Amino acid sequence: MQSDVGEPGRSRGIYVTEDVRSYVLQRKRDFRVSTSCSGPILLPVSVKPPKATDLQVPIGDFTVYISKYQARYIDSIHRGMIPIFYEDF
Repeated sequence: MQSDVGEPGRSRGIYVTEDVRSYVLQRKRDFRVSTSCSGPILLPVSVKPPKATDLQVPIGDFTVYISKYQARYIDSIHRGMIPIFYEDF
């Protein structure tokens, strides 16, 4: 896992792109990467609450939770995981 300051976390590296980091900081809330029909998706925790088994990636004062199922397959959290209908929120 990779924190927002570039320091390694406790498990393998999952990089957060700068545009996703900005997205999280602008919206001032926690997010979760979970499973959808079309692959991993980044949703606010108000829509998809975190689970105790999720990995946690700090971004400023906020956290991106990653489903343990998605964590096996992703090496980065990128803009393509943000649903189009959430871009303007």
